Amino acid sequence: MSNAGWIFGALCLIVCMAVVFVDRRKTRKVMNTLDEMLSSATDGSFKESSFDETMLSALETRFAHYLSASVISARNVAQEKDRIKSLIADISHQTKTPIANLMLYSELLQEEELSPEAEEYASTLHGQAEKLRFLIDTLVKLSRLENGIIALHPENNVIEPVLRQVQHEFELKAAEKGLSLNVASSDAEACFDSKWTAEALCNLVDNAIKYTEKGGVTISVTPYELFLRVDVSDTGSGISEEEQARIFSRFYRGDTNARQEGVGIGLYLAREILHTEGGYIKVSSEVGKGSVFSVFLPVQAGENHTAQ
Repeated sequence: MSNAGWIFGALCLIVCMAVVFVDRRKTRKVMNTLDEMLSSATDGSFKESSFDETMLSALETRFAHYLSASVISARNVAQEKDRIKSLIADISHQTKTPIANLMLYSELLQEEELSPEAEEYASTLHGQAEKLRFLIDTLVKLSRLENGIIALHPENNVIEPVLRQVQHEFELKAAEKGLSLNVASSDAEACFDSKWTAEALCNLVDNAIKYTEKGGVTISVTPYELFLRVDVSDTGSGISEEEQARIFSRFYRGDTNARQEGVGIGLYLAREILHTEGGYIKVSSEVGKGSVFSVFLPVQAGENHTAQ
């Protein structure tokens, strides 16, 4: 090959290397810019800048628009959560005194000498006031859970103290209906928030007692490798197979339970609590033979819990 050919080849190689160098430099600059955009969007300091009309800059511009929209959306979500938090606080505060007064005056009426008809009215008034108090309290808890306002703090705990707390709270109510309430001893551990797990189990036991007329309720524990299972078993009326898929819905009450007091929200709240902790709940039942609600608590901390 002649010297001219070598020179031409060398020039072509140099030009190619220069083009690759410039292209890689531009690409690196774009990647650095995008990285800076993401970093600023993450820490909330992102602000859109002006760009020229090249193809790569057009990509930066579109990405900037996307990040701007994301930042605005996140800010709107935060503002909406603050509004919901304030609304929940207002509802809780504004209804607490009227409901307490309803409870108080209905109790005072029941202590008076009344006609049988008036006694029935006073008793009904007190029952409905108690139902309203429970409904407001439960709705406030649910709203706080669903909006991340309440922080659950799952940690390794022995399940026994929670079971004894539930037993202590409901043994009198069970005895008044002539039912037994048996709680098995267990030194098993799991990862859960003691306060809120007790809340979930209390809802299950309350339901079990409510829909059981004879026999009793049993709480037992079965440890597994990944989960700890807590069974709440009753000898009540049972739940049909077609209803079992719906009983965890908000405000759902089956036709067979229409005569019982309740608002149909306890099972929904229990499920939300357990889901937030990284656990879940199942039911098995046979009409006329009772039901078993099985709570599964993670043995180790998972990624499902939220602490806002």
